Amino acid sequence: MGKRSSSASTDWAQIYAVYGVDQWQTLLFLLFHALLFSLLSLLFLLYFDPVCGFLEAFLSSPGGARYAAGFAGAVTAISAVCLFFAAGNFLYSAVPLHQEMAQRMVNAVSDWSAVRNALDLGCGRGQLLNAVATQLKKTGSSGRVVGLAPGKGAALSTLRTAKMEGVQEYVTCREGDVRSLPFPDNYFDVVTSAVFVHTVGKEHGHRTVEAAAERMRVMGEFVRVLKPGGVGVVWDLVHVPEYVRKLQELKMEDIRVSERVTAFMVGSHVVSFRKPSQHVAGPGEVRLDWRC
Repeated sequence: MGKRSSSASTDWAQIYAVYGVDQWQTLLFLLFHALLFSLLSLLFLLYFDPVCGFLEAFLSSPGGARYAAGFAGAVTAISAVCLFFAAGNFLYSAVPLHQEMAQRMVNAVSDWSAVRNALDLGCGRGQLLNAVATQLKKTGSSGRVVGLAPGKGAALSTLRTAKMEGVQEYVTCREGDVRSLPFPDNYFDVVTSAVFVHTVGKEHGHRTVEAAAERMRVMGEFVRVLKPGGVGVVWDLVHVPEYVRKLQELKMEDIRVSERVTAFMVGSHVVSFRKPSQHVAGPGEVRLDWRC
């Protein structure tokens, strides 16, 4: 498949073919159970009287049996609708919404022509990474964007999508741990991340103190590798208020939070900020160490 041509109407079939769906097992789980509950509700509808007769053996009155059968049928039908809705939102969030949010994140940076080095943390299949590369290509920049992937397989998959989008010359991928980025201080003009930071520390449980500490460590690394005057943009789920507080503690400037966007059935926000040229920690004292 070659480079996707630009047109007024988006070819979502081709975009799905390029990027696929992460965590497709979750999508199959939702669809399987949606179909299962649909079948059960249909059986309750078609065999309502036999079901009532069966329940009368356990309940004292025919009226109670009919009520129980009707209630069970309604619950299965509502469950099926909710599961289909969840599956639809998951599929929408994985590609169309991701594409839209990637473009919004790109637009948060005012001048891409001055960008020489950009970083995308947790680049996944490369939707945001390739959007950044496309912007660099449009502006005629000589810059490059680095995608940080958790393993070699993920990095190769990302590079394949960059080739399909025709931006492979602007993209490189490497393996690394986001909690200890393999890059020097003050290196990147732009650092981005899309629906990734919330997954860090999940082995401890999302709501635990340990997981929160891991996420804050990532935000510290995010800031450390960003050049003074550089721009950071994060789109993530659930934990965005934590990131904003951390950025405020680190004295970041121009911190902006977008309106709530429902993604993967939960709330999400885009946070953008700028790293100041100097970090004044106290009267007459300039702090240059951004590590946390």
